[in-house]
Amino acid sequence: MTILEAAEAAGRLTLAGSVDELLEMAVPQDQVDPEGYYTVGYDVPGKGVVNECKVCRVPNGIAANYLDPYMRRRDPDCMLIADEQHTDKATFKERFGRSFDKDRAETLEWLSEQPIAAFFFETGLPGNPLTGLAICPANAGFFGLGLALLQGIVPIEKVLEAGDDYYHEAVVYVAPPFRHTHFDGKQVVVHNRRFDDNVRLHELFSYNLYPGPSAKKGVYGMLLTRGERADTPWTTAHCSTVQVVTPYDNVTTIMHEGASGGGKSEMLEHMHRAADGQLLLGKNLVTGDVRSLTLPRGCELRPVTDDMALCHPELNPDGSAPNRLSLMDAERAWFIRVNHLTQYGIDPVLERLTVSPPGPLLFLNIKAVPGATTLIWEHTEDEPGVPCPNPRVVVPREYVPGIVKKSVTVGIRSFGVRCPPCTQEHPTYGILGMFHVLPPSLAWLWRLVAPRGHGNPSIVDQGGMQSEGVGSYWPFATGRRVDQANILLKQITDTASTLFVLIPNQHIGAWDVGFAPQWVAREYLARRGATGFPAGELKAARCPLLGYHKEKMTVEGQTIGNWFFDVATQPEVGVDAYNTGAELLTNFFNEQVQKFLHEDLDPEGKKIIEACLDGASVEEYDGLLTSAV
Repeated sequence: MTILEAAEAAGRLTLAGSVDELLEMAVPQDQVDPEGYYTVGYDVPGKGVVNECKVCRVPNGIAANYLDPYMRRRDPDCMLIADEQHTDKATFKERFGRSFDKDRAETLEWLSEQPIAAFFFETGLPGNPLTGLAICPANAGFFGLGLALLQGIVPIEKVLEAGDDYYHEAVVYVAPPFRHTHFDGKQVVVHNRRFDDNVRLHELFSYNLYPGPSAKKGVYGMLLTRGERADTPWTTAHCSTVQVVTPYDNVTTIMHEGASGGGKSEMLEHMHRAADGQLLLGKNLVTGDVRSLTLPRGCELRPVTDDMALCHPELNPDGSAPNRLSLMDAERAWFIRVNHLTQYGIDPVLERLTVSPPGPLLFLNIKAVPGATTLIWEHTEDEPGVPCPNPRVVVPREYVPGIVKKSVTVGIRSFGVRCPPCTQEHPTYGILGMFHVLPPSLAWLWRLVAPRGHGNPSIVDQGGMQSEGVGSYWPFATGRRVDQANILLKQITDTASTLFVLIPNQHIGAWDVGFAPQWVAREYLARRGATGFPAGELKAARCPLLGYHKEKMTVEGQTIGNWFFDVATQPEVGVDAYNTGAELLTNFFNEQVQKFLHEDLDPEGKKIIEACLDGASVEEYDGLLTSAV
């Protein structure tokens, strides 16, 4: 209130109540340069004016391009905890050797001296949402626009009508110059959970202008915290969800989880076809051989969620979907990465939507000229000849064709992993076949470990195999691993009739496959439905962590052979290289799952982790929890 009152008294407060107002603030027409760009910058003591971003109006929305390539991706170490509540995350005091109190006071003081844009937003369960307030410097209108599109802006009239009954449980403060004055140029997002007998407020301090870590993932952390603190704990899954309608009118709902780059957005996309209409299944990196698949008619896709799914118990209050998970979208817009769209014609549906949308979009890290249509396949370059790997577009979900507006019940729950190539000369963990069927116990383990995988385009590269942590949403959670592990274990135990599958992308052994495995698996699994596989139809994988796989598969009369299911049978890989990859994967799992051996872990979870550390067989995993296999 100090910030808002100071800004109002000085005539520097804009209280926005609609997206249209934030659109105008994103590019003030009286402040653009002769070419039509609005530059967002701040006076930094000792450095002068530091420009952060160039923003412009285009016919299809607003385009923002960061001047520092580092700001075009999320820094995986940006999140810090400032409070004394339970957490396994890095704290502000650990990182900087001081309490956050002084930085917090200086942030509020700086904001109280700035022209301010503020607005209310809501996120979470309709009827019982998490209510929040965003306070940004007025020249960062594009950032506020991104937050308002992603989470949903509340009209001022609604707040005034509620009067004293309106209570916001979250506040987002945006102070970009502190990145330079306090944090050595790094992205920093600080969560300050103020929960006691007198206060129920989740504060988030965003010291950068990239919406990913704060406007999106910061609010995600708020939702995870709320679910963790509920009387009946629940979570917000990191996933895409799609209803797949086969040519025979069968409907199967697939929930696809995974770390950043795991194929969540791609699960909602139609297959990328070659000029002759075929799907490129893969290209052998050693021999140059190419395999394609002809699918005359793909399934109809009805998108449900793109990245965040609210898995709240009230979504199935009457038990009408026993042993299945019900979910709905936790966002009002989608933060879609388009690095894989490198030329016109790859994804006609998304291209058509973004070239001529029903309303304005927000483009990030995409080439833009004021007054000219921004094209999602023309990416900003980090340096000459090197395109930014993380171009994004924010698309309101009501613009998406065929969008499902209600909650859905999940039949198939898949997990995506970016895999490197694996060959005899260079063995790696890229030993996953086209898809694997997992017992529920293994499905839980994969969600604990959540490998970030090979060549991740969304975040600053750390090199090697990394874990994105429990649920693949751990980078955004504020509490303890063990609490989220228990929530996920109960969720999987309660929904054990779900079919759990594991799907790689980018590579299967020596084959470069892109996202073809999940598109083919989606078409095949939707056609056969979400029922379990009969005894004898699946074979235990050589690496027990990979559960079961088929030996071959027929899709619309075409057979995909053993090479794509058992990587050890590929001549370029062989059993020895496969075993080396299996050892790498097993060692990585053993290292990661030990972090969850906590006294508060559910006893069933402890049994599963101990089985993993003891080198359990697939059959032993199958006996730990009820299986759909």
